[in-house]
Amino acid sequence: MGRTRSRDTEHPQVRLDHGGIASIIPSEFTSGFELIVDGTPQSHVDLDDPTHLHFEYIVRMGAVIDQLPPGPLTAVHLGAGALTIPRYIESTRPGSRQQVIELEAPLAQLVREHLPLPKGAPIRIRIGDAREGVAKLPSGLQASCDLVVSDVYSGAQTPAHLTSVEFYRELAELLAPGGVLLVNVADGPGLAFARRQAATIAHVLPEIGILADTQVLKGRRFGNLVVAASAAPLPTEWLPRILAAGPHPAKIAQGAEADAFFHGARIVTDADAIASPRPDASLFLR
Repeated sequence: MGRTRSRDTEHPQVRLDHGGIASIIPSEFTSGFELIVDGTPQSHVDLDDPTHLHFEYIVRMGAVIDQLPPGPLTAVHLGAGALTIPRYIESTRPGSRQQVIELEAPLAQLVREHLPLPKGAPIRIRIGDAREGVAKLPSGLQASCDLVVSDVYSGAQTPAHLTSVEFYRELAELLAPGGVLLVNVADGPGLAFARRQAATIAHVLPEIGILADTQVLKGRRFGNLVVAASAAPLPTEWLPRILAAGPHPAKIAQGAEADAFFHGARIVTDADAIASPRPDASLFLR
């Protein structure tokens, strides 16, 4: 998540099925390009260096992925964006098998055309709702994925049906023993939504870590938290040192600290699920 942009018809853009506009523009602050949806930055991609992860929460996801056992991965990604993480995995772990589920066919086509994937990369993009798409994945992926990433936004909010315990059980069924689920959770002061999400995920996958900027983790401002979860102990030995290095110091809450973070929070079910909070538009201004 980043800042609002003025509409610029000189850049490649497309009208999405939900009526919004997606565009690809050169980054103003670093190398590469940004995918902007309805004025909100959704992804950053550097075609010359796919390991360049510009958005902070994506850097944290990459740090967790780097801790997984060496070699190619089997991965499922919910929410395509500009395919930042699939590109990163393809670059750092050649031969990985990756499936991506994206709701908006026009967005996927825009990215394919203007931010093309490496030739021959085994990354398959499936069009459809993330939850429905999970149910339609090949049966061979059940209990065989090293990594599942849930980073789905409609505008600036995660849809309600992708926040429940029933949904996370479906994702857990994809994971191999030792496989890791990564979830991008956006929330503001107080972190009521994030605490319920952490409690819900931990109910399904008990080994959990919560990665965020220290001020976000304390509930002092709106931002992104990455929830990493597994049925097995998380491979996070080196993460505290990596996260503390900056550029904006972050930390990982695990064990008793993670338990305290979501203590008393109610588990989300399909019956009471709500979308993530909508951030104030001023958040994206720099």
